[in-house]
Amino acid sequence: MHKARMPSPFLFPRRRARWAAAVCALLAAGCSFVPTYQRPPAPIPASFPGAAADSAQSLPAADIAWQDFVQDTRLRAIVARALDGNRDLRIAALAIEQARAQYQIRSADRTPTINLAANASRQPAASGSGSISSLYSVGLGLASWEIDVFGRIASLEASALAQFFATEEARNAVQTSLVAAIANAWLSLQTNDALLGLTERTLATREDSLRLTQLRFDQGVSSALDLRQAQSLTAAARATLAQQQRLRALDVNALTLLVGAPLPDDLLHSGAEAAVALAAVPAGLPSDLLTRRPDVRQAEQQLRAANAQIGAARAAFFPRIALTASAGTASTALSGLFKGGSWGWTLAPQALLPIFDGGRNEANLQSAQVAREAALAQYEKAIQVAFRETADALAGRTALADQLDATQAQAEAEADRLRLADLRYRNGIASYLDVLDAQRALFATQQALAQIRLARQQNEVALFKALGGGWEPAEAIAPAGQQRQPPAR
Repeated sequence: MHKARMPSPFLFPRRRARWAAAVCALLAAGCSFVPTYQRPPAPIPASFPGAAADSAQSLPAADIAWQDFVQDTRLRAIVARALDGNRDLRIAALAIEQARAQYQIRSADRTPTINLAANASRQPAASGSGSISSLYSVGLGLASWEIDVFGRIASLEASALAQFFATEEARNAVQTSLVAAIANAWLSLQTNDALLGLTERTLATREDSLRLTQLRFDQGVSSALDLRQAQSLTAAARATLAQQQRLRALDVNALTLLVGAPLPDDLLHSGAEAAVALAAVPAGLPSDLLTRRPDVRQAEQQLRAANAQIGAARAAFFPRIALTASAGTASTALSGLFKGGSWGWTLAPQALLPIFDGGRNEANLQSAQVAREAALAQYEKAIQVAFRETADALAGRTALADQLDATQAQAEAEADRLRLADLRYRNGIASYLDVLDAQRALFATQQALAQIRLARQQNEVALFKALGGGWEPAEAIAPAGQQRQPPAR
């Protein structure tokens, strides 16, 4: 039996054409040495400690716009002003534009650059006759254009695109932090306003009590010890009043810096609705952090960028194919530039294969691989930090609610204790020290109650921030995992 011979593809024009088309398609598409990217497994548990069983059915916090989270109209107005005037947010937005330009630069490397060139030169003639020869030329030139056969430029473009997306996420993270910082500062201001009012009322009560004690001392009814105790409590109330005034001023200054401009007094004035300034935040699942929290998404984009850099470093080991060309007209006289016979063109392809570079390419590849490992560690750390912040806020939610209820009951008991102590003192059954001690205890409990109420509200803000909420308006919220689009060119 004779073995069948395979006909050579170069023997037939049709097959030759198909082979040529396949080679051209391969050159046009190029190849990539970028490692296949897969999202690393999250180094966190599948659920938050003590999370409710129905947390999987709750709406992710990132799907709650800050306008829906912030219930108080004055706080909404302050946040809206800050989104326009905050300098950190403005810097983050400018970083996006800079990254967009860097991506466009990398993208332009894949297209040829064509220049219009006009040259004129004069030099002595080679014959030594003393005459001057001239040469004028005008034409179009194709700069050294690298044909990206091995995907080096495409890898750099992919890295620049991922960095662009990372700057977008960084801006979103800044906005989330800004909304949280404004809410915390505003809530602190409302609390200090409430404490300031409480201190003023306490001071007025203690001054009245001091005057009464002074009269009783002058008449020999009260002792010097009672008088000194009343004076001490009054002075302590004045010191607390000065402290609260200072704290309120600091809150106003913090809000002014966050907003980027002075705020009118009507937005800073305390009101009864401050206690319901925020909406409740659903806990969600840890997997929500990976797809919706901006700083985690930023870390993942930086990991993608580092992964693409490995492809560019690998491609450097292979030949670089470049093309230089020009077409135009040349003449020894300006009048002959566009006459017949003066036109010409040149085409100069070039292939460079690295043979010896002192280990530069190997070191670049090693550096890119180490940079990817560092980016992976940063990504995993961002996930762990997000999980810890969320777990802390969830732990504080129940504990602070219980603490607030207990302190509220204590404040009610201390108020009744003061009433009874004052009644017993007026009837001569108890000493004035009992009244002063009851006043001191009630004031301290009322201060603690205000601080715990503030801590509970700020804990809700921390949970909202930890879960990645507040960086998208309601009309712009997109489904999780939606395909990212490159920036417009």
